[in-house]
Amino acid sequence: MIWWQWRIATATAVQGDECKMADINLTQDEADKLMAMEKRAVDETEWLFPSPGAGIAIPLTSLDKRESFMLDVTRARIKLTKATYQNRARAAIILMRLDLDGPPHRNPDGEEVPCPHLHIYREGFGDKWAIPAPLATYTNTLDLFSTFETFMQQCNITDPPRIEKGLFS
Repeated sequence: MIWWQWRIATATAVQGDECKMADINLTQDEADKLMAMEKRAVDETEWLFPSPGAGIAIPLTSLDKRESFMLDVTRARIKLTKATYQNRARAAIILMRLDLDGPPHRNPDGEEVPCPHLHIYREGFGDKWAIPAPLATYTNTLDLFSTFETFMQQCNITDPPRIEKGLFS
């Protein structure tokens, strides 16, 4: 999946000149339960970690197979250390997103959060709030592959997909 397909898949709706997420809301309790839920790869597909300018969307499921999730990886074309890792539930609800080596994020209250930063679902706001990526968790964000492995752990992906490290990972 390339970046524009990912944008469509995240259910954006255009209103005038502004692009907003579709109105899909979860309570904070529902979102917290989805984030805490153990996730696993849907099948044994072997994925290749994306090269610069590419992306992948990996289907995941809960252990009881009642919930479906997606794990998105997108890489910038020019800035090799810029990447986004994202865990979605129910096709379009972003539960967690890690942005690496990109621009700062402005929270709804006006606070600016530098990169790397972590978006975690917040009731009423979706993924609009970010916090600085915890340095104790993400110790070397320039190593995109190991950072991705850490992100999968933080998303509680206990049986991760098979992903081969590419030449530019």
